[in-house]
Amino acid sequence: MGLQLGDTAPDFKADTTEGRISFHEWLGDSWGVLFSHPKDFTPVCTTELGYMARIKPEFDRRGVKIVGLSVDPVESHKKWSQDIAETQGTAPNFPMIGDPTLAISKLYGMLPASAPNSSDGRTPADNQTVRNVFVIGPDKKIKLILVYPMTTGRNFDEVLRVIDSLQLTAKHRVATPANWQEGGDVIIAGSVTDDEAKKIYPDGWKSPRPYIRIVPQPRG
Repeated sequence: MGLQLGDTAPDFKADTTEGRISFHEWLGDSWGVLFSHPKDFTPVCTTELGYMARIKPEFDRRGVKIVGLSVDPVESHKKWSQDIAETQGTAPNFPMIGDPTLAISKLYGMLPASAPNSSDGRTPADNQTVRNVFVIGPDKKIKLILVYPMTTGRNFDEVLRVIDSLQLTAKHRVATPANWQEGGDVIIAGSVTDDEAKKIYPDGWKSPRPYIRIVPQPRG
């Protein structure tokens, strides 16, 4: 059984481009995004790492730590970062985990346990399932898992949107509707009774159906 939403993100120790980390200790009380890559010097991943570096201030503003992972060694990542800087305008400004034994990729269910214990000689196609995004909460629980094919660059603006929703709904008893954006109306959670909702929202709510209760986004 692979990792599911609500599971504790597996802890691990690893070498990164910013030194050795113990994952849970590194996360501390922050939210985190772990996103993985099947190989260094691959074209789509190069664009992704450059874009993530450019929008890192948006993650910082939300109290979210970013860490990348690729199956190659850290020294390879450092060489790759030069290409990323030259072609994308920004080098990775967050740690990149080296996973040359594939141990972390296996731990997170991105490769089968039967895979070899070395990235040597493996092609991007061999590792094509190492294309996940994990959003992890301060409680170390997995809040979001996205899996992309190698030919489709990831939408990190969507990751930010989901984080906005996750952080809002963790603080307030609401849910966010389809295509919700920061500042938009939200839905009172089904776990909130009408009597409770009247105390929380004394001005009432819009209700096109009894089970749909729409209110402005809570603040604070």
